[in-house]
Amino acid sequence: MQVQDLEKIFQEKVDQEIKIEPRDWMPEAYRKTNLRQISQHAHSEVVGMLPEGNWITRAPSLKRKAILIAKVQDEGGHGLYLYSAAETLGMSREQMIDDLLSGKAKYSSIFNYPTLSWADMGAIGWLVDGAAILNQVMLCRTSYGPYSRAMVRICKEESFHQRQGFEALLVLSRGTAEQKAMCQDAINRWWWPSLMMFGPKDSESTNSDQSIKWKIKRKTNDELRQSFVDMIAFQVKVLGMTLPDPHLKWNEERQHYDFGEINWDEFWSVVKGNGPCNKQRLAARRKAHEEGAWVREAAMAYAEKKAAREKQKAA
Repeated sequence: MQVQDLEKIFQEKVDQEIKIEPRDWMPEAYRKTNLRQISQHAHSEVVGMLPEGNWITRAPSLKRKAILIAKVQDEGGHGLYLYSAAETLGMSREQMIDDLLSGKAKYSSIFNYPTLSWADMGAIGWLVDGAAILNQVMLCRTSYGPYSRAMVRICKEESFHQRQGFEALLVLSRGTAEQKAMCQDAINRWWWPSLMMFGPKDSESTNSDQSIKWKIKRKTNDELRQSFVDMIAFQVKVLGMTLPDPHLKWNEERQHYDFGEINWDEFWSVVKGNGPCNKQRLAARRKAHEEGAWVREAAMAYAEKKAAREKQKAA
């Protein structure tokens, strides 16, 4: 069968909302796009454990400590689901992790910002996970089957993370003057990086149109960003806080909030490895990888011994 015929059959399946599975024929560009996106998502979950893990020992109560531990554990599990989904596209987990540690592979730019106070745990839950959910709910319907199915469970847990973050900020917003100031400061610092999470504006997103045609993505970066602004602009009123954008204003004609211009120079600088914590994050992951080598070696040795015993029994 000619490639053109295979491409036509493939696109018809996508258009009919039939999931593409690992053994199905797919365009090489489709495979590479999914592999890049899923592995980058997996890296983001794993690196995302670092800024929050930093606050586990300093959580203000046993309740907050337990919640934060559960959240960080969830993120590790999300990384596992996503690495497994990415492996179905033909790349080993070892190679994906090597690409991350070498700096070849990217992860979400948001995790290259420091967590300076306890309020940052709430801001990350509310803003960062809130932005992630808007994107990830769409991914539950993405055309690649293993990715779509992984996202169903991930979204359920991310919804918990967002509610936890908002509730933590709500408590601070109703506290002392110092706690209210801490809450506002965290919102001020995390607002713009959260908007950057949706990626470059549509006019600069070279792969967006093709990804939408293949239904890897369901909405463009700017559409998702607008939905996020509309959602948060309403929720921040409940907190009695403000967003650090003097241009934020409801537009009656558009039925959406207008908002200011993102600092794209900052965005691209962080993406290229020059953010406040880029080097620190990768150094932490390299250290953990090196110190965990004995665990991987022990697991492999056990698996080999078990396989040998089972082979002996079968004989």
